[in-house]
Amino acid sequence: MSDSLRDQLLKAGFKPAPKVEAKPRPAKSGAGASGKPQGPGRPQAKPRSQAPHARDEIDLAKAYALRGKDERETREREQREAEARAKEKRERRQKLSALLATAGQGVAEADIPRHFPHHNKIRRIYVTAEQLPRLNGGELAVVQLAGRYLLVTREVALAAQAIDAEALVLLCDPHAASEDDVPADLVW
Repeated sequence: MSDSLRDQLLKAGFKPAPKVEAKPRPAKSGAGASGKPQGPGRPQAKPRSQAPHARDEIDLAKAYALRGKDERETREREQREAEARAKEKRERRQKLSALLATAGQGVAEADIPRHFPHHNKIRRIYVTAEQLPRLNGGELAVVQLAGRYLLVTREVALAAQAIDAEALVLLCDPHAASEDDVPADLVW
């Protein structure tokens, strides 16, 4: 990796100075002051060609072009995938809205809060005295749509879960063992 100073300067972007042709001097017979033969018997130095450096510059330019093309294709592919995911999410939301448009069991006079965990927080939905045992028994369920919690029947909740797994928030199984000693129908 020992580059000459000239190579380092060329890589840094400096251009070589144009060569000035020297006027030919008349040849003296015999050996010159250096003792080396001059004239026709003297071996000519091979001119350095710029081909390796030019080839390196072309290869480097091609490499940058290929890298730019790859990065552009990657960005475009990621953008297409994000648009496809957003479209699928919109379609799921529309199907869920259509399903839950008339399926809500909520009553305006409901005054008993039923608490449940959702996204590491305790949430609540208000139910009536008749709905509370049905919710705890698994006949009713809670689904989320556009940030709101809706009380729906078990069948509608399972259909909503088929559309979007995150839509189903609470569906009690009356036969499941309790995780703690607190009954599900405790009002607090």
